This record gives sequence, structure tokens and C-alpha cells, in this order.
Amino acid sequence: MEALAKNEKKIKLWITILSISIPLVVALLFGYKIPDAKPLSFLPPIYATINGLTAILLIVAVVAIKNKKRKLHQRLMTTCIVLSAAFLVMYVAYHMTSESTPFGGEGFIRYVYFFILISHIMLSIVIIPLVLITYSKTYLGDFEAHKKWARYTFPVWLYVAITGVVVYLMISPYYLN
Repeated sequence: MEALAKNEKKIKLWITILSISIPLVVALLFGYKIPDAKPLSFLPPIYATINGLTAILLIVAVVAIKNKKRKLHQRLMTTCIVLSAAFLVMYVAYHMTSESTPFGGEGFIRYVYFFILISHIMLSIVIIPLVLITYSKTYLGDFEAHKKWARYTFPVWLYVAITGVVVYLMISPYYLN
């Protein structure tokens, strides 16, 4: 019991460190442009596809666990974490080599776009500790706590993945070649 409590304490510390440092590092790198770097303009459709694939795999993972396919669920969720990390690396790399694209839509659609974009960004920060906590509960063997956390984590993560695709589709007509 003491070893489990010690492990949980270490995990909580790492979750806190990662939940704070990842958004900070992304924000810092987002504002930095690599001098004379060729824009990585091929990345946005790739990382939008990764978001779409993550959304699909999240749904498949929920279906798998409801059908008592725990190993498949675990593999799918691990894949979703890897895909989300790959997305983040590509997203940062793109923004370190390219200027941000302004949204060119006007009127009501502009408000819709910014609502989706802002909610996507805010929840993409919130999802970091949610995913890490939920995932850590399985590592600790606390499947009841995992299930409780997953009730909140799943819809937020799914929203972030889907709105990532929506934001890309809405901004893509305005990308400069």
C-alpha cells in the first residue's frame, strides 16, 4: 500500500509538471520563428488528419471497452496519446516556420470560427491533465477511478479532436501557398 501511495504521489507530481510545462513550452515556441526556415506548409492537412483519426479512434476505444475488449481499448488509447503528441510536434513545427493565417471569413461565420477556435485552444490545455490522470489510473490499477475520470476526459478530448479538424477546414481556404 505504501509503495502504491508513493507511486501515485510521483505520478501526480509529473502530471502537474507536464500539465503546466507543455502549454508554456508550446506558447513560447509558437511565438518563435526559426530564421530563414522554409515554411512547413504541408503540415496543416496532416495534423488535421491526425486530429480526425484521433476522434475516430477515441470512439472505437469506447466501443471496445463497452464490449469488454480491455486490451484493444488500451492499445487504442495509447495510440490516441501518441497521435496527440505527434499532432503537437507538427503544430509547433509549422508555427515556428510559418506566419499564422488570419481567418478571412466575415459576419456571423467569423464569430462561429473564433468561438470554435478559442474553445478548442482552452480545452486543449485542459485535456492534458485529464488524459494524464485518466491514463495514470490504469497504470496504478485503479480501474474504478479510471472509469470515473474517463467520463469527463472522453467528451473533452473528442471535442478537441473534432474541433481541430473543423478549425482546419474553416481556415484552409485562407492559407497562402
